[in-house]
Amino acid sequence: MTTTFTMPDFALAAPEIYMLSMACVVLVADLFISDKNRVVTYMLTQLTLLGAVLLTIMGAPAETRFTFGGMYVSDDLSTVLKTVIYIVTGFVFLYSRDYLRDRDIFKGEYYVLGLFGVLGMMVMVSAHSFLTVYLGLELLSLSLYAMVAFRRDSLSASEAAMKYFILGALASGMLLYGISMIYGATGTLDISKLSAGIAARGTDDIVLIFGLVFIVVGLAFKLGAVPFHMWIPDVYQGAPTSVTMYIGSAPKIAGFALVMRVLAEGLGDLHGGWQDMLVILAVLSLAVGNIIALAQTNLKRMLAYSTISHVGFLLLGILSGTKAGYSASLFYIITYAATAAGGFAMVILLSRRGFEAENLDDLKGLNERSPWLALMMLLLMFSMAGVPPTVGFYAKLIVLKSVIDIQMAWLAIVAVLFSVIGAFYYLRVVKLMYFDAPAENAEVIHMRADTNIAFSVNALAVLYLGILPGGLLALCTATLS
Repeated sequence: MTTTFTMPDFALAAPEIYMLSMACVVLVADLFISDKNRVVTYMLTQLTLLGAVLLTIMGAPAETRFTFGGMYVSDDLSTVLKTVIYIVTGFVFLYSRDYLRDRDIFKGEYYVLGLFGVLGMMVMVSAHSFLTVYLGLELLSLSLYAMVAFRRDSLSASEAAMKYFILGALASGMLLYGISMIYGATGTLDISKLSAGIAARGTDDIVLIFGLVFIVVGLAFKLGAVPFHMWIPDVYQGAPTSVTMYIGSAPKIAGFALVMRVLAEGLGDLHGGWQDMLVILAVLSLAVGNIIALAQTNLKRMLAYSTISHVGFLLLGILSGTKAGYSASLFYIITYAATAAGGFAMVILLSRRGFEAENLDDLKGLNERSPWLALMMLLLMFSMAGVPPTVGFYAKLIVLKSVIDIQMAWLAIVAVLFSVIGAFYYLRVVKLMYFDAPAENAEVIHMRADTNIAFSVNALAVLYLGILPGGLLALCTATLS
């Protein structure tokens, strides 16, 4: 018996190899950099992301290609998602810089862990085997656990990290158990070969159904869909705001890739089974996320429940099982990641040394202190609420259309109903900024020019994409065609 070994095409995985190498370079370089010159670590990190953007776009193949025995894929979807992840992460690192410096935690670990998290997302996005999916997911998760506990002298951060770790481990176990059952039934972990295995066993096979249930539960935990959402509010509130911003933005894009690779591509033949489960998860997420957010007085917890409700919308497009639905969800998650980054950036901009602007009351009278920031925050809140002409309105509209197209108009009506309820807490933020008097001890907001420009670009992009969504929508449609 002879065996042949095919050399993998390492060029296809050049972005991941580059990111891993640069994360190690930043880690080692940071050891020789004094606290006074820590900005060098930050600059190296941003240059790493810029290099990754160029490498990913310039090295993208003209057609879908596989390597590492079919476990890795380079296609249009991976190119687009990776590029967006780099850009969103770059904005997050920029917003975080002064926040970390003011609290004496401006250390290289934050950026190194962030880069390893980006590497995990990249692996998830290009995964074409359940094994690769799991490896990418765990790399991202371990980075996030450490980042939440980054402020070691904070009891709330340590508690949040512990909760996140325990529930994340439980979710990983669920996902791994489901993958093992699918492997036992089909004899393969290769996503492109699952269809043949499923056809041989039949879609009514009890092992396949149980495996699917465990996988959906694991994915729901990772996405934060109700009833597996309990970790999100505590982690968002307990973690440093810069880490909350990181968790609440780029990993959502990787979460979309995770669902697409596992459910849409791998288990597409079991669509009837996972569609029913996603319907339940979506309705519960929309209901619980929007209703509980109404009662929140903590801004980070409000945004946490807002995230849960947006996960519900994301699932609406995916459960349709159509290309239009997938592209609508892709459009939704890209625009949401940008909007969420801007929302959390506002929390950071309002904070200062010795003061965390985590309560809704801290937004009172923002228009009197900084009319421009108030206007930018208004755009972001309008987008999250789905108010035209911001991009949030258009994103919700195309997701609802994809649901109506599969004859589930009742689901679209439910989503609209809960969106109307959810609009209240976003508009409450606007009311606080424009119609309430600022607190007596409220200070003038100071920020660097580059941060101001980035925040303005971030918020104005929400308006621009709402008025002219055609380019991004065409890209999303072409990516999934």
